[in-house]
Parts: sequence; C-alpha cells; structure tokens
Amino acid sequence: MQRLASVKTIGPNGQISLGKQFAGRQVIVEQREPGVWLVRTATIVPDNERWLHEPKAAADLAAALNWATANPPSDTSTEALLAKLDEQG
Repeated sequence: MQRLASVKTIGPNGQISLGKQFAGRQVIVEQREPGVWLVRTATIVPDNERWLHEPKAAADLAAALNWATANPPSDTSTEALLAKLDEQG
C-alpha cells in the first residue's frame, strides 16, 4: 500500500478539502489522539435496508434472479392470467 502525504490548511470554518475525487462521499473520521485524525471513506447502510445485506436475503435474491433468468416473461398466457384474477377478485 502506497502512502501519500499532503499538507492541507484548515479553513476558518473548520473544514479541509480532500479533493474533487471524494466529493459527495461519506467518510468516517476518527480522532486517534489530540491533533491526529484518521479519515476513511465509507458506505453507510440505512437501518431499514440492513436486512438486504444479510446472508439469507442475499441467497434469496440470488435464487430469485436465477429463477427469473431461467423463466423469462412472455405474453402467451396473459388472457388466462387476467381471467383467473377476475375469478379470484
């Protein structure tokens, strides 16, 4: 891993610029000791979407995608499906 160092000046509002390549990214800032910070890019997952990253959800999604690939949609039975739905509704 190549380490690069650069000198930045903290502006009067307490901000520094890390460069346009990081624009809009979320970061984790850890203060290791007074005057020493570790800044890491991060991907934040909202609590209500966390379940999507669980192994079971990933496996279920993979199975669904495999099924969809093996069973492409078709218009051949649209009328029969609509008739069946009318009977149920």
